[in-house]
Amino acid sequence: MTSSNSIHKVLNSSIEAIRAVIPISLKVDKPSLLQHPIFQHRFGVLIGITGDVRGKVIVESQHDTLKGIGTAMFGIPVEGEMLESFAGELGNMIAGNLSTNIANKGLTTDITPPTVIVGQSKLYGFEQAILLPIHIVSLGELQIIFMLEQPQKKRENSFQ
Repeated sequence: MTSSNSIHKVLNSSIEAIRAVIPISLKVDKPSLLQHPIFQHRFGVLIGITGDVRGKVIVESQHDTLKGIGTAMFGIPVEGEMLESFAGELGNMIAGNLSTNIANKGLTTDITPPTVIVGQSKLYGFEQAILLPIHIVSLGELQIIFMLEQPQKKRENSFQ
């Protein structure tokens, strides 16, 4: 299991990243553990995290909430294929800021390109998952889900 200290760094860095990226008043709720599997019924973005902290992060929300965030950030309505592209970029901006913030706390990480998920999906195959709910004032909820992996142990070469 990823260390408690690393989890706190990831959560705090995520909150900092979201506040830096989304120019709207928001309220962060208490994180909670999720069980296998995770059912996603919304619009989501999946991004891998590598390095000292390994796993995946999903940024998910309803279409209308994402439209509202896009409108607030760019001043124009974001719809259709542009909304899907915006969702990927929003996830990428949050994960990129998260990676930078974690590095400032002494952990090395990198992120993979975003994968946009539209509609219902079932996710499993992770050791632990943490849900961080974010309420965007007047728009709705954004959920950040962290599926963290146990650090790999170094193997000794048995051929000597």
